[in-house]
Amino acid sequence: MSPARVALVTGAARGIGAATVRRLVHEGYRVTALDWCLGDEGPTPYPQGHRAQLDALAAEFDGRVTSVVADVRDRTALEEAVARSVSDWGRLDAMVAAAAVMAGGPLLWETPASDLDLLWDVDVRGVWNCAAAAVPVMLSGADPAGCRFVAVASAAGDRGLHRLAAYTTAKHAVVGLVRALAADLVGTGVTAAVVSPGSTRTDMLEHTADLYALPDTEEFAHSQLVRRLLEPDEIAATIAFCCSREGAAVNGSVVHADGGFTG
Repeated sequence: MSPARVALVTGAARGIGAATVRRLVHEGYRVTALDWCLGDEGPTPYPQGHRAQLDALAAEFDGRVTSVVADVRDRTALEEAVARSVSDWGRLDAMVAAAAVMAGGPLLWETPASDLDLLWDVDVRGVWNCAAAAVPVMLSGADPAGCRFVAVASAAGDRGLHRLAAYTTAKHAVVGLVRALAADLVGTGVTAAVVSPGSTRTDMLEHTADLYALPDTEEFAHSQLVRRLLEPDEIAATIAFCCSREGAAVNGSVVHADGGFTG
């Protein structure tokens, strides 16, 4: 019997990150679930995940999930989390960079530099740090050909969204980062891909509705051909495929798990 595959998932306390942890465990993985767990003390106007949510997630799976509190802006902390994954489970097969924050509302020329700085540091540099911490370990492991790096971007990663200039900029950068990473990995067996969700039922979407002064997140359903919001579990299923050995087929690609997002 082959050993269980091992993944590290960031942004894991709730939303798409937590759904991805659950999906991967149900597919037989052992998972290190990482989140900064800043709660109401985070740098955004909407609450972040809490430590209690992350610990409750780990408790669901009877030793198959380890929770780690760390900030993706801290490369050393990510390197330590990767090392812990290898120490706990003996290997690392997949890194899922799902941690991200949202800021927006003003037009580009009215957007404070602090918004762009925050999104660049968390949404872009955080993904960069995940790759820099995980890829060398994957390359030096016993099975590089089975290793996958997956970043979560957004439908904003290939189009411009009104009053979300900083977020759109950051998600375009995530796409470019992963395409460059896939090019750097040519011939190694390790692969990299992006999953770009559409409007998904998360706390971040609630905040986006507030930015647009919408009465309800259901308003976003009109911008997707499926005419409904996506669920975190649906995005997690796509991410899990990208993490699989078969997921090598989407190397260097953007997988649009967006329900036919039309903007």
